[in-house]
Amino acid sequence: MSKDFTVHLKYWRQNGPDAKGFFEERTLNTVNEHMSFLEMLDVLNEELQLEGKEPVEFDYDCREGICGCCNLVINGQAHGPKGGTPTCQVHMYNYKDGDTIVIEPPRAAAFPVIKDLVVDRSAFDRIIEAGGYVSVKTGSAEEANTHPVEKHKSDTAFDYATCIGCGACVAACPNASASLFTGAKIAHLGLMPQGEVERSKRVVAMVDQMEAEGFGDCSNFGECEAVCPQEISISAIAEMRKDYVKAVFS
Repeated sequence: MSKDFTVHLKYWRQNGPDAKGFFEERTLNTVNEHMSFLEMLDVLNEELQLEGKEPVEFDYDCREGICGCCNLVINGQAHGPKGGTPTCQVHMYNYKDGDTIVIEPPRAAAFPVIKDLVVDRSAFDRIIEAGGYVSVKTGSAEEANTHPVEKHKSDTAFDYATCIGCGACVAACPNASASLFTGAKIAHLGLMPQGEVERSKRVVAMVDQMEAEGFGDCSNFGECEAVCPQEISISAIAEMRKDYVKAVFS
């Protein structure tokens, strides 16, 4: 039998990138243990609206751990207390009656606050646009066995390709680096034969764009890997650096 309990919330309010932000506090007494974290925020907003107050803006789309929109920093940890899990898949049974929960947006200069808990992650889009694609002929698909791929390479490429672009790696990194995101997007293409042709051009363009967006450099803290909801390995960063050195100095 499910039960309701009480949580004390401290959530970030900010009207825009240049506005001064602050924490607002509220106690919710009707939180069900089987609610998702976002459903709990829905309850918060229902109460605020019933009182004629402005709801808290937060980002989401699929609520199925696929889109990456839901990234929040919860009690100082990107996506909250459960490893390998995006915010939308965190459930309230991870908390106890009377807990205080602090909710913030991902903090990074390259992720300006749009409103409250919503940030602009379009810097990631521009990194992808710089080279996160392959140029291939359209039309009928080739026979799958035309380009044999070693299993360990295909498995690793798939692991990197699971990146959902949530930005947790940036939020967790002391340098606000986007190296895990960029490395994953570079490495999953570079490991496959279709991506080999543009490999050198791709890595230079995407790394340069990452730097142009104002992200910090990687110092191998490993916080990015620890909070990634897809549990992507920092070996993606090593792949990116190796390819970048080869492209620049060869």
